[in-house]
Amino acid sequence: MTVDPFAPAALGPLRPRNRLIKCATFEGRTPDALVTDELIDFHREVAAGGVGISTVAYCAVSGEGRTDRHQIHLRDEAADGLRRLSDAIHSEGALAAAQLGHAGPVANSISNRAAALGPGRIPAPMGMALTKALDADGIATLTRAFADAARLAVDCGFDALEVHCGHNYLLSSFLSPLLNHRRDGYGRTVEGRARLAREVLEAVRDAVGDQVAVWAKLSMFDGVGTPGRGRGGHPWNGLNIDQACATARLFEADGYLDAIEPTAGSSLLNPMYLFHGEPPRAEFAGAFHGAMRAGLKAAGPVFLRYYPYRDAYLLPLARELRRSVSMPLILLGGITDRASMQTALDEGFDFVAMGRALLREPDLPLRIRADPTTASRCVHCNLCMPTIYSTTRCPIRAGEVPDPL
Repeated sequence: MTVDPFAPAALGPLRPRNRLIKCATFEGRTPDALVTDELIDFHREVAAGGVGISTVAYCAVSGEGRTDRHQIHLRDEAADGLRRLSDAIHSEGALAAAQLGHAGPVANSISNRAAALGPGRIPAPMGMALTKALDADGIATLTRAFADAARLAVDCGFDALEVHCGHNYLLSSFLSPLLNHRRDGYGRTVEGRARLAREVLEAVRDAVGDQVAVWAKLSMFDGVGTPGRGRGGHPWNGLNIDQACATARLFEADGYLDAIEPTAGSSLLNPMYLFHGEPPRAEFAGAFHGAMRAGLKAAGPVFLRYYPYRDAYLLPLARELRRSVSMPLILLGGITDRASMQTALDEGFDFVAMGRALLREPDLPLRIRADPTTASRCVHCNLCMPTIYSTTRCPIRAGEVPDPL
């Protein structure tokens, strides 16, 4: 039987109005690490555009867990704004999700005025420093921080939580054999490298109970080495699909999650593997100053690689995950029209997530529902990527004359 992407569907205890999720993409609208009217307007517009769930991105569980000091830090001071934000999303008929994360080696220690954290002493290039290795006390503190942040988000009206285990953020850096060289119980094997994420997921679920949905964004491939099977032991390989499938099976057996959102690429090592399409090298370098700008100009062809865009481009890897677990999965990457939505659902994925296409057209879901032949206006130029350092937007849309009413 064909599954309708626009029909209500169950996600844990929730029943969003459809199977479309606005994925977490940093909005660049929190200069003081607090919710602003601009952030509320951004999510209100997306919710009014027809998604079932709108995900607020980069809600850091601690101050040093931000990629820089301009991101939301989940603390009591942020509560009033978070309530206004969830209320605004609800007012448009959508549910509100918060992405809980810790940037780890992706954090800018200079901006945050705090050391970046990692599984060991590894480069944290945004702060031009090495990470501080988490010890037992640090792991306990981190786990409590995730639990406290989860409880705060739910108390502020959020219906769902996404725990960020992707893109070589802290939990993902522990999962990566390239980055995690620990010899204790948090390293060495797939089970050891997954231990921190599993403990965090348990703490989050214990903190919020079963009245909200919890899913994890899980990397399938870091974009370093080979994504394929049988090569996971090579010293220059990051996380590969074999290891990701094994981690997903552990997550499923633990029972703390309602879904997994497979992703790929690394904010630390290879961001374009997540995005695909044209790499905006000059614009990306132009968003920085000094040594970072010079470094990005020199390393642009290596750091920002070109991967041809195609619809549902993460589907080949995600199929492997789909065969490995029976729990609900959310397909991300190149979902821009009714055909790609239908392909995902027909192959057993339960929800689809949209990102760049909604920057271009926040009302794209409503337009596709009204006319299934509607094509997205997103051209996959990725010029939106460097705008996360100011105000995240589609530059093409920003330069257009609005359609007459």
